[in-house]
Amino acid sequence: MQIKAFSAKTGLSTDTLRYYEKEGLLMPERDSNGYRCYGNRDAEWVGFILRLKEMGVPLAQIKEYARLRHMGDATIPQRYEILLAHRENLIRKQQELAEHQAFLAQKLAVYRSAMQKSADYV
Repeated sequence: MQIKAFSAKTGLSTDTLRYYEKEGLLMPERDSNGYRCYGNRDAEWVGFILRLKEMGVPLAQIKEYARLRHMGDATIPQRYEILLAHRENLIRKQQELAEHQAFLAQKLAVYRSAMQKSADYV
C-alpha cells in the first residue's frame, strides 16, 4: 500500500511516516515508479515503535533497535538486551508508582479521618 493508505491504517500522518523513514525507523520498499510500498510487516513494526514510545523508550534507543533490526537476525541478542534493560526500567517505575500510591492512600486516610472527626462535632 502507498503512504496515504498506510497513514490511514496506522493513524500516523504522512509527515510522521516520512520523518520515521528519514530517521531510519522505517525502510519501505519502493515500486518501479519510486513510490513507497508498505506492507503488513511495516504496519506491525510501526505498532511496535508506537508501543516502545508509549513505554518511554528514548528515541535514540528506538533508532538503535531499528538499525539492529534492519541488520537481520544476527542482532537478536543485542535487541534482546535493549528490551531487557527497558523492562528493568519499567519494573523500577512500577515500584515507584506503588510507593506513590501507598503514600497517597495514607494521606487520604488521614484526611478521611479528619473529615469524619469534624463531621462528628457538627
